[in-house]
Amino acid sequence: MPVDTYNANGAFETSTGTLYVSKPYRSRTSKKLRALITFAPRKSVFDITNDRSSANEFRGFFSLFWISIFIFTVQSYVRSIEAHGHPLNLQFAAMFSQDAITLALSDAFLVLTTGICVPFAKALQKGWIRYYWTGMILQHLLQTTILFGAIYWTFNRNWPWVQSGFLTLHSLVLIMKMHSYITVNGQLQHVTEQSNRLFATLQNATKSVGGWDQALLVARAQQEESDAQNSQDESASVNGYTNSTHEHTPIGTPPIPEGSTTSYVDVRTASALKKRLKAVAAQSKLRSEVANGNDVDVAIQESKAASGTATTFVVEADKLPAGLASHLLVHHPDPQISAMAQDYSELQNELISSGPSYVKWPDTITWKNFVVYQLIPTLVYELEYPRTDRIRPLYVFEKTVATFGTFALLYTVTESFILPYTPTADQSFLRSLLDLALPFMTAYLLLFYIIFGRLLSKNVFAMVLLSFLTLLTGNFTRIGWNSTSWDEFSRKWNKPVHTFLLRHVYAQTIMSYRVSKTTAMLVTFLLSACAHELVMVVVTRKIRMYLFTLQLIQIPLIVVGRLPAIKRNKLMGNVVFWLGLYAGFPLLCVAYVAY
Repeated sequence: MPVDTYNANGAFETSTGTLYVSKPYRSRTSKKLRALITFAPRKSVFDITNDRSSANEFRGFFSLFWISIFIFTVQSYVRSIEAHGHPLNLQFAAMFSQDAITLALSDAFLVLTTGICVPFAKALQKGWIRYYWTGMILQHLLQTTILFGAIYWTFNRNWPWVQSGFLTLHSLVLIMKMHSYITVNGQLQHVTEQSNRLFATLQNATKSVGGWDQALLVARAQQEESDAQNSQDESASVNGYTNSTHEHTPIGTPPIPEGSTTSYVDVRTASALKKRLKAVAAQSKLRSEVANGNDVDVAIQESKAASGTATTFVVEADKLPAGLASHLLVHHPDPQISAMAQDYSELQNELISSGPSYVKWPDTITWKNFVVYQLIPTLVYELEYPRTDRIRPLYVFEKTVATFGTFALLYTVTESFILPYTPTADQSFLRSLLDLALPFMTAYLLLFYIIFGRLLSKNVFAMVLLSFLTLLTGNFTRIGWNSTSWDEFSRKWNKPVHTFLLRHVYAQTIMSYRVSKTTAMLVTFLLSACAHELVMVVVTRKIRMYLFTLQLIQIPLIVVGRLPAIKRNKLMGNVVFWLGLYAGFPLLCVAYVAY
């Protein structure tokens, strides 16, 4: 689970919440020096139980928006009843329910097809297939076959645009999930091979210092001497706050929020955890700088992140696996042996999940693990996803009602204010844009709220889908309302896709082909533009390249947006961004439908 930031108060901000590691202390009930680890889960900005969200000065506008939408919807129903005798004609519903059984069976078959990833990963584990480069070639052939097989089927059935678009988009999502799953397992196969070779080299290096057993004895003696010194330093540093007045709130940890998870660990484990969290926070900062276009080379960091490197979540001393600790020989006085042992430890740590169970690859290659990954709304595979503590039935009910209610509003806007104004070639171009701008923006906001605020809300999926948290949950709510440029919005509005492209396209292009960051960015934009245009080709049965062109136009716009004069004027940048969105949706509709 990536650590985004670290502050001086000992708080590590992750994608799903905040992790606190207290200072060492002794409670009144125990003389043993220990530390408290607390994880406070992050709540969505749409969560009514989020104190920070409810205290926001703009919270009233959120309520005003929904009240206004409700009044507007009732007004539309009343006018439709007065004019036609019914609130909705349901023609749109009849269209997208056409051939529904066949569509459902086709989609189910598509989902089941992705199960081939598990035997593929098992073949990688057993060494029957080497990922570099045989497995990689087979992987891309498999994904291409599934994608274009789904597209051929939509043309074969001659479905309307709703069914065609749904199956095409879902097939794209599934092949991205397949790609991440196979890629991560393939990279971990490579890490395992490197680790085995390095371990053999390490064993051979110990021959010059008396053999393997003798090297371990020397390293253990060195470690015990170092631990004794550290223990003295820790005992000295803990004076002044050893007697905490409350068992559960030692100094260094804020008051524990409701729903938090706590664990007690020994001082040595806490110290190791802090070091690891700080290291991963530094890697996250590098990735962020690359995403912002800064001149930082992160090919190594991204390859580690893609292969499953993550921070420790909640650690208990008796559950901490040996693999998370450094190999004993890192304490050996011989610098060559110590360096090799450190490298070996880092490789072994890459094979271990982020917790709470700390499973190790290849134990994660199971059908259960793959099914859970398919259910969780993320496009980037991790070895394990953290669990929530409890289920809140009333909260699930509230989210479910809100989801269906918002969908009803979306349907009303589409049927009443978009379909009747579908442009034709003989209509005024500017008038069509004017008629469709507001309905499309309203539909976009409602659709965004359904997908990212409800369906992909961490609390809903955590409760409904086996009480799991999604890796990217916290990032769903970092929406781009305040974006001042197109690259900022593209990073924020759809975090799952952005994370996938950053990790598996951008960084992988740099690492595999040794190209510049500019070239990697062009490749990423080109692939994204092709995928978007492919969906439009399937939906409209036309090859026009309008969306492809608009996607690529973002590149010079991003360059212009990074000019100091533009970046300084945040308000103007945000206004231009929103005007672009307002114009973009109806422009594409008019272009593809009328021309």
